[in-house]
Amino acid sequence: MVGHPAGSAPRIALLDSGCGLLPTAGWLRHLRPDLALDLYLDPEGMPWGSKPSPWIVDRVVGTGRLAVERGADAVVVPCNTASVTAVVPLRAALEPDRPVVATVPAVKPAGATGVPFAVWATERTTVSEYQRDLLERFAAPGQAESVACPGLATAVEHADASAVREAVALAASRTPERCRSVVLGCTHYPLVVEDILAALPPGTALHDSSRAVAGQALRRLGVPEDPSREPAEVRVHLGGDEGPLPAAALAYPVGRGLARGGRIGRDELPVTDESSQQTRPDTAAPSATPV
Repeated sequence: MVGHPAGSAPRIALLDSGCGLLPTAGWLRHLRPDLALDLYLDPEGMPWGSKPSPWIVDRVVGTGRLAVERGADAVVVPCNTASVTAVVPLRAALEPDRPVVATVPAVKPAGATGVPFAVWATERTTVSEYQRDLLERFAAPGQAESVACPGLATAVEHADASAVREAVALAASRTPERCRSVVLGCTHYPLVVEDILAALPPGTALHDSSRAVAGQALRRLGVPEDPSREPAEVRVHLGGDEGPLPAAALAYPVGRGLARGGRIGRDELPVTDESSQQTRPDTAAPSATPV
């Protein structure tokens, strides 16, 4: 854990290619609004999942170094691709001076329920060694089903409502009826939880790690949750230059809340099974396969 001097609030940088960073940024803003946030998006480089691993490592490490040069006290990676592919070299470059917090799909809490569940993820992630390892470690044999969601992340990124509904409907049709919950295995998916829940049987739970990642960032900085604090600034960096959040981000309540610059209300955050639970530590492990 890295402490922070009394009387001054830390600055946290979040790195992602696009809108996938919004849920984690929103939770950070909700839990501790006096943290200054730097949102680093990469419009020219997205989507990261289609890029070779060395390219992703260079992009993420370079952006992390830039974030520290611009005052970041910690770096959060709310992106499965970047976490699995680049978090180890990013930590080597920045820690122990600056904590680095990665993202891991919420397979562990889903597995702990003991009931069958599905993992919704991109096509590449679904067949990855990384996801197979998570399921082997945290799910009982036969408990989990892997469901590919072609086109869903792209539809969310572009705020294409009809494409979101179509992709969600396809994923729901591929989800076995026995599954009682769904792990959102891409950081974009929490932005459309209403569409996902509407397509699934009543009572289906959703598991997401964005609150856990936010809580881990606070722990690493040694600051407690305190939603009553006065809000600090939110800066947006697009390919290194400061600018506004993309228009698609404003289609989502949490995106509009971050653009507004004040506090983020609980009603502006995605509602999932982890929303009111204790946060869990980041356990991202290296992998050669982007997810």
